[in-house]
Amino acid sequence: YAGTEIDNRLAIKSETEDGTARTLTYKELRVRTNEMAAALRSLGLGKGDAVGVFMPMVPEIVIAMLAIIKIGGIFLPLFSGFGAAAIVSRLNDAEAKALFTADGTYRRGKFCAMKSVADEAASQVPTLKHLIVFGAIGTSTPHPTLSSPPEERRKASNAVSDENVTPARLSPSQGERMKVRGYETHSWSDLINLSTPGSQKPTARTSAEDPMMIIYTSGTTGRPKGAVHSHCGFPIKSAQDMWHGLDLHPDETLFWMTDMGWMMGPWEVFGTLLLGATMMLYDGAPDFPEPDRVWQLVDRHKITALGVSPTLIRAVRRYGDEIVHQHDLSSLRKFASTGEPWNPDPWMWLFQNVGRGKLPIINYSGGTEISGGIVMGNVLTPMKPCAFSGPLPGMAADVVDENGKSVRGQVGELVIREPWIGMTRGFWKDRQRYIDTYWSRFPDVWVHGDWAAVDNDGLWYILGRSDDTIKIGGKRVGPAEVESILVAHPQVSEAAAIGVPDSIKGEALVCFCVLKKGTNGDVTLAAELQKDVAHDLGKALAPREVVFVADIPKTRNAKVMRRIVRAAYVGEKLGDTSALENPASLDEIKRVAR
Repeated sequence: YAGTEIDNRLAIKSETEDGTARTLTYKELRVRTNEMAAALRSLGLGKGDAVGVFMPMVPEIVIAMLAIIKIGGIFLPLFSGFGAAAIVSRLNDAEAKALFTADGTYRRGKFCAMKSVADEAASQVPTLKHLIVFGAIGTSTPHPTLSSPPEERRKASNAVSDENVTPARLSPSQGERMKVRGYETHSWSDLINLSTPGSQKPTARTSAEDPMMIIYTSGTTGRPKGAVHSHCGFPIKSAQDMWHGLDLHPDETLFWMTDMGWMMGPWEVFGTLLLGATMMLYDGAPDFPEPDRVWQLVDRHKITALGVSPTLIRAVRRYGDEIVHQHDLSSLRKFASTGEPWNPDPWMWLFQNVGRGKLPIINYSGGTEISGGIVMGNVLTPMKPCAFSGPLPGMAADVVDENGKSVRGQVGELVIREPWIGMTRGFWKDRQRYIDTYWSRFPDVWVHGDWAAVDNDGLWYILGRSDDTIKIGGKRVGPAEVESILVAHPQVSEAAAIGVPDSIKGEALVCFCVLKKGTNGDVTLAAELQKDVAHDLGKALAPREVVFVADIPKTRNAKVMRRIVRAAYVGEKLGDTSALENPASLDEIKRVAR
């Protein structure tokens, strides 16, 4: 866009929880990206090097992302609420050379340290050579609060302590300690000062199929899956879906309440930039310090397209209609939604009370491995509550029965019969797992793992996961990842993690633990296990409940039957239990549920 009208338009609007608002034009974003790309090259980073990004949703996270891609590196987005263990597993899998982080962020007025988490993780990644720290808050102690004067917060945001600069500027003892760790720590501002201001640096030459991003998604077994995306895939699919489904134009501002660690973060960045539109970033809670924060943001920043999850709407709906009507939402042209299936009541509330019965709710469902959507609504065709208009352009989607035969008017497996732009190139260093996950059910057919249906009017519905993956507030976590943390405790021998219905988050995490002999389960131990999971995976994924049982339902080959555990706990039909080795274990789970 250099030299065009779009160059002077806003690429980014942003706001943090304390109310600080910032903007970047396309030109400013290009200059800042070039500066950081030059800085990364000065560290010896280049094509094929994996670089993690563990930062809050501020403009610098976009700059870091684009700079990594500009030098031909591989972008590794990480959920900002992750604990150290989750970061370590992903960085080690990708053999990351560097990690971007920030000193911290705020959630509900409380300071959340990020650099200390990054340090804990970085020290466990042998390939890591550089840790780059952005002073989002400032590292002075005590940290400013949201009630601090604005000038105090501004000073703090520009302050980066000696802890955050390259070892060349540290005392000998500190430098030696950092050398032992095996990586150098740099402040963002110091790195930028190393580059020539405003200089245009060449973009690394890459092929269309070179890896551009590895974004991790959890499965039901084993370690997180690193979906590999190429330069020709994810960006184009993002923009295509945004154009055809969301009808986003260059004069619009898209605000999707998301995190860069969820695919909708990179999706929002790529799509808006390729279409010449404006992205809105918000770092904070959607109902803090007031329950109408989302509607304030729409009003203040003149959002035209608002992306939400059903969980978010369930959360803000409880505050009533009046706080919605206090704000001027006339800039809104449409809603979009993804992350999990809708319930009819919150869908209707959004449509009638926020959208005044006029604005379309464009449902969107696909996945990290898809680079976007399989099915989506649009602004042209009729819609029904919770439904999708149909497959997106280029997506040969179908619903099939257990034999792979197309079905209509009944629930079946969502599949894709032809290749598409944006298709993942596989799982990083694990081709067989990729084949087993998507290609092992029917010949030459992608089985996505969702239950779906098509009604008599041709509208589509997504009805939930057909595997065990748990979705908490739109974020996926694999049971095995949770269970690994639980059984790492010296008093736990076995564990099973399930997702159960939750009126706000869609699903909540409930964990069942079998203790080692001589150990008594009590409230203190349960709280300790909850804390362990929250520490490793992030507070958002903390279990709602930890239950101690004598045995967990398993098959004869020792496979935990999570589906049956869940059914027993929530009171659903158990289905076929013939494969169970220990059916009596279900009785205890049923008693606990009561």
